[in-house]
Amino acid sequence: MGNWFECKIRYEKLMETGMNKKVTEPYLVDALSFTEAEARIIEEMTPFITGEFTISDIKRANYSEIFTSDEESADRWFKCKLIFITLDDKSGAEKKSSTQVLVQAADLRDAVKKLDEGMKGTMADYQIGMIAETAIMDVYPYTSENIEETIGENANSPVVKRFIASLPDGCKTTITVGGKAVVVDKTGKDTVVTPEAEHKRAEP
Repeated sequence: MGNWFECKIRYEKLMETGMNKKVTEPYLVDALSFTEAEARIIEEMTPFITGEFTISDIKRANYSEIFTSDEESADRWFKCKLIFITLDDKSGAEKKSSTQVLVQAADLRDAVKKLDEGMKGTMADYQIGMIAETAIMDVYPYTSENIEETIGENANSPVVKRFIASLPDGCKTTITVGGKAVVVDKTGKDTVVTPEAEHKRAEP
C-alpha cells in the first residue's frame, strides 16, 4: 500500500490551437512526507515542462490500492469506492467498511472491468459504491532505482528528492534534474521551479 499525495502543478501548456494557456493539473506521487512528495513531483515534471511551473497544492490522497494498465486507450483515472461486507462472528450481523481505490481505464465500463479483475484475489465480498472519473494526469509510484542515472552528472546531490526535501522554506538554489539545470525557489507561498537560463534572463 502506497502513501499517496496529490500534487497540483500550474504551468503554461501549449494547447491544440497553438495558444499557450495557464493550466493546473493534479498528479499522484508515492512519498513518505509532504516534503518528499514536493521533491518527487519536481523530479518527475522537470524533464517534461520547458518553462516555469508552480507547485500550487499538495494534499494526502486516501487510496488503499492503485490498479494501473499498460493499454494505450487507458488514459484516464477513476476513483472507486468499495464497500466490504463481513459477518460479525458473535452476533451474526453484517458489518460494512469502505475503502477507495484508483483505476486506470479507458472509460467507466472499462474501469468496472479492470476493478473486478484487480479484486479477483480478494476473499471478502464487496460492492461498488461509487465510480467517478478524476482529473489526475499521471501516477508516480515509488521506485528504488538509482536516481543518479536520471539526474545528470552535475547534480548537486546523488539523490535529488532527499536534497530538495532538505531545503528550508525561504531559500533559493540551483540543481540539475533530468540533465537540466533548474532554480528551485521556496521564498514565496508556493514552490516555483524555473529553468536556470530563463531565471537568469528574468533577473534585473
